[in-house]
Amino acid sequence: MASVQLRRESSLQESPRSPEAKVGMQVEDLWDIQEPQLSPTEKFNACFESIPVSAFPPSPHAHGIEIRSDASLADAVQILAQNKLFSAPVVNVDAPEDATWIDRYIGIVEFAGIAVWILQQSEPPSPRSPSSPTGAEFAIAANGMTAAAGLGSLGPEDAAMTSGNFFEALTSSEFYKNTKVRDISGSFRWAPFLALQKSNSFLTMMLLLSKYKMKSVPVVDLGDGNIDNIITQSDVIHMLAECTGLHWFENWGTKKLSEIGLPTMSPKQIITVHEDEPVLQAFKIMRKQRIGGVPVVERDGKKALGNISLRDIQFLLIAPEIYHDYRSITVKNFLLAVRKYLENHDKSSPMLSGMITCKKDDTIKELIETLDTEKIHRVYVVDDDGNLEGVITLRDIISRLVHEPRGYFGDFFDGVLPLPENSRV
Repeated sequence: MASVQLRRESSLQESPRSPEAKVGMQVEDLWDIQEPQLSPTEKFNACFESIPVSAFPPSPHAHGIEIRSDASLADAVQILAQNKLFSAPVVNVDAPEDATWIDRYIGIVEFAGIAVWILQQSEPPSPRSPSSPTGAEFAIAANGMTAAAGLGSLGPEDAAMTSGNFFEALTSSEFYKNTKVRDISGSFRWAPFLALQKSNSFLTMMLLLSKYKMKSVPVVDLGDGNIDNIITQSDVIHMLAECTGLHWFENWGTKKLSEIGLPTMSPKQIITVHEDEPVLQAFKIMRKQRIGGVPVVERDGKKALGNISLRDIQFLLIAPEIYHDYRSITVKNFLLAVRKYLENHDKSSPMLSGMITCKKDDTIKELIETLDTEKIHRVYVVDDDGNLEGVITLRDIISRLVHEPRGYFGDFFDGVLPLPENSRV
């Protein structure tokens, strides 16, 4: 990590400050005028509350990519893949030209939502419920393997049933080609989504991305009803990485992970998957536990062999042919097939970086620089023997910067987010 730090500090000295670093300089100016008796967290809150989200640089995720509500699932998957996006806003094609943003959009669609929705629809209908012709047609197209691909319990003995040609059948089916994005709007988390106005503060944005477990927050222009920016957890981490050398960041960033309470979980709380489990079981666990990724371990081991994340589910849809030669798509076979595919199609993918870990005595600054440089969403904490001790996500880091003042959101979130306290998305 030291080499990453030296390269970054050298770069900042030789070139003008980036737009993200200029935001950090606003924090620097505000930091110096805060009351001396305030704690560091209270100072961060005060600084970030004073900066509007309109000051956040345009995100590379907000380059105008939107998906029409009448697009097919197949088209949506291709749009996301071609633009290297995990999600995108869905535009209601039936909305009038002068519609507000609430009526203009119906939600945000993502790879994981598409895949999980398809698998749910492909399950055999209950004997007590009316059958769905669409679901029945898809079940035939998928060669009778839909039950194994559903969200029921899957174990190593069922791995052969999740055969390599299942997703080839799925992505060539009429069900997949004809179902529209608007047809799965019931699976969206928000209707249409929780958005910020330009006048809202950085503190509001950072609380939504940390405590309230949102991976991205759209910023809307109330005048034209369009999305002006989309700020992600990764964007915030990149902003922090660009603040190297600033007084406020160095004071906080040079602390060891253990000093600021990271990782937040014990080794016994880490959710893992075994390399011989069906990959669909791994994705099922992530969705059920509301986590974004899990380490892959040997059946009898404590050391992580790799990582699989919820966004990796895209490879089941965009390249189903790569599993054709496997009798079953286990986690191990999935990772091997994806790695081979990326070596030929996207050598810059974070999945080719291997397992990236850190130690409890690393600094928060080193961790931020690693996450930003490697373009990853989590790092696993290991001991000197390589055994897992915890996991740290982007959300964990942001949550260590700010806290929610009493009554900040009023009762807005009461009953809206029934998520477990230990949820880690």
